[in-house]
Amino acid sequence: MKTALVLGGGGFIGNAMVTRLKKDGYWVRAVDLKYPDFSDSKADEFVTGDLRDVDFVKRVIEYKGEQGNFYNSVPNYLIETFDEIYQFAADMGGAGYIFTGEHDAEIMHNSASINLNVLECQRKLNESYGAEWNHRPVENRRETKIFYSSSACMYPEHNQLDPNNPDCRENSAYPANPDSEYGWEKLFSERLYLSYHRNYGIPVRIARYHNIYGPEGTWYGGREKAPAAICRKVAYAGIADTIEVWGDGHQTRSFLYIDECIEATRRIMDSDCTRPLNIGSEEMVTINELVRITARVANKSIGRDHIDVPHTGVRGRNSNNDLIRKELGWDYSMSLEDGIRKTYNWIMGQIAKEIADESDISNKKYLEYGNCGK
Repeated sequence: MKTALVLGGGGFIGNAMVTRLKKDGYWVRAVDLKYPDFSDSKADEFVTGDLRDVDFVKRVIEYKGEQGNFYNSVPNYLIETFDEIYQFAADMGGAGYIFTGEHDAEIMHNSASINLNVLECQRKLNESYGAEWNHRPVENRRETKIFYSSSACMYPEHNQLDPNNPDCRENSAYPANPDSEYGWEKLFSERLYLSYHRNYGIPVRIARYHNIYGPEGTWYGGREKAPAAICRKVAYAGIADTIEVWGDGHQTRSFLYIDECIEATRRIMDSDCTRPLNIGSEEMVTINELVRITARVANKSIGRDHIDVPHTGVRGRNSNNDLIRKELGWDYSMSLEDGIRKTYNWIMGQIAKEIADESDISNKKYLEYGNCGK
């Protein structure tokens, strides 16, 4: 049985990857600061902890066998490496979080610390594992492959000024000029993983994600992405209400549904391709068009109140899938409207749960008050 360690396994993409790996027959350990928000993890073992803590990372990357528990002590000769590590853990969020400037130091420190810890601890584990190599059965000798989830935010701002013709080809990354510290950290970490691959032989795979969305993604609180934010606003709106839209709405983006992201990521991990690849949709729309699509799905007539905010990100961004089509034969297949329909219906379900929970609380308070009055 193959084994996988999913770092950031309590997050949106990480939890979806855990589910997919279990379907594919893996033994999976998931790690995060918290459990998934909207569903139970299907991981064989879920460990909560802080990946900025190097001592914690050192322990969590050790595989102790299917019956072994993270908290159990075993002799060193029983410790193995995982077949695959998926590194999704990061300090991130939507435009309302990464573009304010208030979180720049946290974003860079937290995410860079995690990536440095993961690579260095794996390097040291590989060295100690290699010292025991001749004492292990052939079938237990593993070479850990690490996947790193980068982002389209690492592309230069100067290539994304024209909303109708952004350039996000993989070879357009330099000269570097991301428009946020989040993007700079992603670019640095790409180079970090590739350096450990060159100098220490650690197999790495890298994807540049383009706006992944879908059910079970964050949909409120300031860290949600545009599709979830628009779906939420439309869901709460009346049949002919107006919703707030940041900026003029002419900025363009493409959005990829979560299931397609997971499929593409698995294909990258199963490939021999070590260069960073885009994973995204090429169905580029304006934010105004995104509102119209969501309103159509909701069967509402929604107006737009454009709000001037300091930073809405680059003017245009769209995935270019030429390289991943050539290397892996992968391409997206779900239309944005179909994905928004699934996402909108899920968010409507979450709102219904909130209303039901609030009703239950009100009823309980009413009953308690009534009992006290008797």
